[in-house]
Amino acid sequence: MVSGELELGEKRMGYQAEPDLLQEVKPEFAVDPETPNGSVPGPLPEVRLTRRRWAIVFLFSSYSFCNAFQWIQYGSINLIFARFYDVTPFTIDWLSMCYMIVYIPLLFPVAWLLDKKGLRFIALAGSALNCLGALVKIGSVKPSLFPVTILGQVVCSLAQVFILGMPSRIASVWFGPGEVSSACSIAVFGNQLGIAVGFLLPPVLVPNLMEKEKLAYHISIMFFMTAAVATALFILVLLVFQKKPPYPPSRAQALIHSAAPEEYSYMQSIIHLFRNVNFVLLIVTYGLNTGCFYALSTLLNRMVMLHYPGEDLNAGRIGLTIIVAGMVGALISGIWLDRTKAYKQTTLLVYIMSFVGMVVYTFTLEQGHIWVVFVTAGILGFFMTGYLPLGFEFAAELTYPESEGTSSGLLNVSAQIFGIIFTISQGQIIDHFGTQAGNLFLCAFLFIGTVITAFIKADLRRQQANLRNEQTNTLGKVPHNSTVPLYEESKL
Repeated sequence: MVSGELELGEKRMGYQAEPDLLQEVKPEFAVDPETPNGSVPGPLPEVRLTRRRWAIVFLFSSYSFCNAFQWIQYGSINLIFARFYDVTPFTIDWLSMCYMIVYIPLLFPVAWLLDKKGLRFIALAGSALNCLGALVKIGSVKPSLFPVTILGQVVCSLAQVFILGMPSRIASVWFGPGEVSSACSIAVFGNQLGIAVGFLLPPVLVPNLMEKEKLAYHISIMFFMTAAVATALFILVLLVFQKKPPYPPSRAQALIHSAAPEEYSYMQSIIHLFRNVNFVLLIVTYGLNTGCFYALSTLLNRMVMLHYPGEDLNAGRIGLTIIVAGMVGALISGIWLDRTKAYKQTTLLVYIMSFVGMVVYTFTLEQGHIWVVFVTAGILGFFMTGYLPLGFEFAAELTYPESEGTSSGLLNVSAQIFGIIFTISQGQIIDHFGTQAGNLFLCAFLFIGTVITAFIKADLRRQQANLRNEQTNTLGKVPHNSTVPLYEESKL
């Protein structure tokens, strides 16, 4: 049935850059030359898109929204919670930083579970923990119960470990090659929207009152609302979320499906990722950019209140402006990538503009005109938070056919590490030298990240796989010694 010596370069642990083409036969067979006795694993599955993919990505985006809201709900009214629980503002900062701390040691176990158990198991675990954490917080609305609110936040931070690595995996498993970047942007969109609402809603629901009894009442309303939403979303995940679609959505996924399960080694995958120089550089640059965003988000309320006393609501609105602008940037970049596949150029341009935006924001924060801060914060947010899905998708391209959950998880670990370092360092710099010095500290690292990004080579392996298989289906018989040109962006 198969003419000539057929080779397949894409299997989960055996990627080759220039495999020979398969002759167009029906059904298509993927033959691995390293398979014992040259056996044929079987035909490639039929490629088909399902309508459920949109329900999956929007449902994920929704419970990611809820978890992100719980991350920033303390930081957006930092001084109010500090007075209510009679602790320092820096102690309240740790309620945000615990998200970053918990993620680091749990990345690899959760990434392993994602590969072994699939999307549904991880989605159920993440939404269940998010719901449980919200319910625990309901019992912490007394000044003496600060340890209970810590417990609730730690449980929510556990949920985050099951959430952050999912966007690129959902996009690859459920969406076609012309949709993956847009789908990833939608998945990240929910997280950003949750942070935006986390900046906006807490200052409205919890006014700056001196009486702790009244404060407790308003805090309880916020916690009850959050728990109700988290519970409803968990039920929806239980009813709707599936492990994978009945058919692979792309040729790249079909090739992965055709590989025998025993061929995949999780530890070998980790080793392959760290041998990929371009991906290692992306880990560093993604961590620098996203770490700056985490620090800026955590300390924004303190910085604005130092220069604009009494502007609690506007401090939250500035945070909202940063995130909403970033969501627009993320969606635009996702659509742009699906049309152009210009990953390297787009990532570098967005990084440069993030650095420029941070410099402008730094020198306008202290000018005494809060409307100027809104404008510069919006420009900064458009590029800085718009960069997040770019990093996930660029990583998926550079590391195919390795697991997207593992590659995006490593990006997030880098972001958490730099986020902790930057938040603590910038907080101390602000306390001793002022906000401008603290923001210049972030500017320096964004500049370093921009320079490193310029050295990342655009080796778009996932696009190569899809292109080769499309040509396999349209070309006739191809000579054995012919190869398909590599799909790689032109260098700047």
